[in-house]
Amino acid sequence: MAGCYTLKILTDFASAHTLRDYPGACARMHGHNWKIEVEVTAGTLDSIGMGVDFKVIKQVTRDLAGQLDHRYLNDLEQFAEINPTAENIAAWFYHALSEKLNNDRIAVHAVTLWETERACVRYAEEKS
Repeated sequence: MAGCYTLKILTDFASAHTLRDYPGACARMHGHNWKIEVEVTAGTLDSIGMGVDFKVIKQVTRDLAGQLDHRYLNDLEQFAEINPTAENIAAWFYHALSEKLNNDRIAVHAVTLWETERACVRYAEEKS
């Protein structure tokens, strides 16, 4: 059986959003201190025994989070057509991270986005 390594990092950002067509208070502008957990899998290790350096995952994730940090998400192009829900934000991170990190040895496995200390969404895609 082949082994697999899962590497995880955690970072955060703050932003505000409005949930369009939501039947409640979240239809008004409000903010969150989001936490984002990124899981990357590696089936093999590099020449020094790493799947990928944690600092690489952290930097790419922080760069993407910087695009959302202290912003009103509804004003951003990536959420012009879709609601900036936790689900859609998590999927956006997953796809953007995959474009930047995936290679023949490593792949983004899942993104968990924490809206509050007690509520999160995890986004992953099945690999064929």
